[in-house]
Amino acid sequence: MTLFWLITVVLVLIAAAIFIVPMLYGKTQDDIASRDELNKAFFKDRIDELEEETSEGLVSNQGELVSELQQSLLDDVPVHTDQQKTAVSTAMLIPGLILLVGVCYGMYFSVGNLDKVESWQQTVAQLPELSKRLMDEQSADPLSDAEMNDLTLALRTRLHDNPNDATGWLLLGRIGMANRDADTAQGAMKRAYALEPGNPEVQLSYAQTLMLIGDPAKSDYARQLLRSVIKQDHTNIRAMSLLAFDSFERGDYPQAVSYWTMMKKMIGEDDPRAKMLDRSIERAQAQITQVSKQAAIPTKTVSVKVELGSSVNLPTQGLVIISVHSADGAPMPVAARRMPLSQFPLMLTLSDSDSMIPERLMSSLPNMIVKARIDTDGNVMTKKGDWYGQSDVISLGGSTNVVIDKQY
Repeated sequence: MTLFWLITVVLVLIAAAIFIVPMLYGKTQDDIASRDELNKAFFKDRIDELEEETSEGLVSNQGELVSELQQSLLDDVPVHTDQQKTAVSTAMLIPGLILLVGVCYGMYFSVGNLDKVESWQQTVAQLPELSKRLMDEQSADPLSDAEMNDLTLALRTRLHDNPNDATGWLLLGRIGMANRDADTAQGAMKRAYALEPGNPEVQLSYAQTLMLIGDPAKSDYARQLLRSVIKQDHTNIRAMSLLAFDSFERGDYPQAVSYWTMMKKMIGEDDPRAKMLDRSIERAQAQITQVSKQAAIPTKTVSVKVELGSSVNLPTQGLVIISVHSADGAPMPVAARRMPLSQFPLMLTLSDSDSMIPERLMSSLPNMIVKARIDTDGNVMTKKGDWYGQSDVISLGGSTNVVIDKQY
């Protein structure tokens, strides 16, 4: 802040100089220059007139008139130039200077948000303390929402001054994750990874952020990052845990059991986390058993592949609604599922769990039509301009392709 006030003093002094110099020197010089230019212009015009009158025979004594004109010009030149200078006293300058300084600082204090600037500087000074409390998971005094906002402001200020600080970007990404700000988290983690691509901590955090976004393509890249971490450190529990939960969410239950089993061996039976791993393994094994039983039952599902027509302009946000209708084309769906907009084609399997009402299951339809529609407003009713597509009539247990290439 001291440097700031010094800069303001310098600027005010420059403004004062711009005010004083013309007051002291500018008027006399301007008056003398103006009078000389006016006399020269008058002399030249009169000489031109005399030449024109002489050529017309109106004037016979041109030489005498020119001499008189020159004498008049000399008489107009002041003998003592110093006597014509306008005197500017100190009493005239001081009020102007006081007014100048008062207006400058008065305007700043009025509209310059000095209190906010001081608050910002104080927040920046608290960055080390707030960062330490955020990183201390065992702290008895967690950060409040207001302190999290202060930390974000202070961190962004530091990153503006030092954009190559990978640790700062990593911390900003974690704050974004804590605040459920996906854009901030992803952007900050990506910047940290670009600065230190070989740092396992950065790879882990970046992969976790990509998984939370839910984009299939980004989730694939996140898995690659986590596998790279495990190649560097075969005992990295966090990387294995993320891969295990990802496998479970994707329905790859055997792989999830494999990761959780390895984690349990590494931490030992006495670790408090062992019981949680046991429960996770039991859940995955139960899913494996259920899948095996369902495989033995005649299929009551429909496999659908949704593709996008070449003429479709995909909106920036929205959903894809896939619905099953009776073969007669009734508008009311029997089963439906909503999926986020992502990379096409979409692959999914519809079953009785997607039925709209328990009294009418999808498996009750021997034949059906599958429709797909891009929804941009969350309204179940279609509207003009919505893109859609539908399949031919298929049988229960079959598969079909739906191309979205028509508009209502």
